[in-house]
Amino acid sequence: MSLRRFLLVVVGIMCIPAPGMAQSVREPVVSEVERVPLHTVVPDYPKEARRDRIEGEVEVCFNVDRKGRPMRIGVRRSTHRVFEKAAIRAVRASRYTPLKRSEPVPSIKTCRTFTFSLERGASGA
Repeated sequence: MSLRRFLLVVVGIMCIPAPGMAQSVREPVVSEVERVPLHTVVPDYPKEARRDRIEGEVEVCFNVDRKGRPMRIGVRRSTHRVFEKAAIRAVRASRYTPLKRSEPVPSIKTCRTFTFSLERGASGA
């Protein structure tokens, strides 16, 4: 038996569920509801970062509750800690479309990346 055929057989066997496993495996819930932002807040540029001419990015991830409020907000990635609080405050103040009582709340996290950059002045040449 060739190595390729052997690997195909092994992978095929691994894909067969054990008799008792079928009950514990749950199908993923597919939500037809798209959480559309109603009000998106732009974060304020921190004064100390502006003063020190620091630029950067912050990626913030969160869930949205039934009423459209962000919850479980956390920083996933940040180039500089000085921007993190401003980004979290902006996400916390944003709002999304609320769900009807019959609609399930999707458990998918939403992530937003905020870029903090200083405007460049026009060069006088």
